[in-house]
Amino acid sequence: MRGKRVLLGITGGIAAYKIAFLIRLLKKNGAEVKVIMTPASCDFISPLVVSTLSGNAVGIEFWNKKDGTWNNHVEYGLWADVMVIAPLTANTLSKMANGACDNLLLATWLSMKSNTMVAPAMDLDMYAHPSTKENLERLESFGVDIIPATSGELASGLEGEGRMAEPESISDAIQNYFDRQLEPWFVSKKAVITAGPTYEAIDPVRFIGNHSSGKMGIALAQNLADRGMQVQLVLGPTKEGIDHERIEVIRVSSANEMLEAVQNRWNDADIGIFSAAVADYRPAVKADQKIKKSEDALQIELVKNPDILLWAGENKKEDQLLVGFALETENLLENGRKKLEKKHLNCIVLNTLQDSGAGFGVDTNKISILDNHNNLQEFELKSKTEVAADIVDYVKNYTTK
Repeated sequence: MRGKRVLLGITGGIAAYKIAFLIRLLKKNGAEVKVIMTPASCDFISPLVVSTLSGNAVGIEFWNKKDGTWNNHVEYGLWADVMVIAPLTANTLSKMANGACDNLLLATWLSMKSNTMVAPAMDLDMYAHPSTKENLERLESFGVDIIPATSGELASGLEGEGRMAEPESISDAIQNYFDRQLEPWFVSKKAVITAGPTYEAIDPVRFIGNHSSGKMGIALAQNLADRGMQVQLVLGPTKEGIDHERIEVIRVSSANEMLEAVQNRWNDADIGIFSAAVADYRPAVKADQKIKKSEDALQIELVKNPDILLWAGENKKEDQLLVGFALETENLLENGRKKLEKKHLNCIVLNTLQDSGAGFGVDTNKISILDNHNNLQEFELKSKTEVAADIVDYVKNYTTK
């Protein structure tokens, strides 16, 4: 589950005490965990314990009474890769089945963009009641995954069905959910992605570089890996990073280092997406010692860096697909067409600094995609995560046409 975002919802049942163990399991398996608790659940497990184990603040009410800030249910729904409500009491089950919305947890569920899983927990007569069965069937019809209750000793002292699945079983169910999200077309393929800037040394402390953060390339790597592809991410110097079981991160600094990393990996790749902002030039000579300030002017001779994208295009096999990026300040489409042809690309992603919210260092982007069949598709301003999904979808559709 490394890199996955799990949103846990805890309702007011005695089985809530087990969620501390579930949080530990999810964190151990690499998931990021946030938790929403109903007010009633606080009687069964301490929000302090939940917050400490998850490493995130716990949402309980719509408003934080101490500082007046709002717990945004929409943001929770956008953040999560999956929502898991455990334990699910008969009360919350009934509210979900009928669209009630009287607390933060229910408002978040109604706002979820991803799937929801529930682990019912109640006494055996309640679990066997026709209304409970009908409500569970309604949730299933909504696309909710049910983690069935098990038989065993219940809080009432009775023995029977209604006991919440154990944390290990819930963790396994979540892992199985993520495994089902893998797309067969991606599972058998490898990608090389370049991202971030390059730094070209002037002396031991100074360099020529740019403002690229690498966020776009990292989002692309995340999207491909989440769908099942093995990704080799050649990442220039940036504070950004990623930890994913299907992503190998190769850290480089200069254009020459990035070229070498690509050359060592390109032959075995099915897809290349080259989003790095590679410096066009580097100093002809790197000073061994820090250059001291002396004259009013300093002249540095620059020489051309290797064209990594061009090298990949010239060494591209027939069954490989190559995607480039073009960030322009003018004549976007004209310059994009020239780059597409010159560098033997299948597709090129175009964006311009003239669009507000696009470019370096921001979390959004506005792109167009042009391919070598002269198809052009334009997209609205979106988060880079959403942009990455658009690019990957385009690449898949291009390949499978």
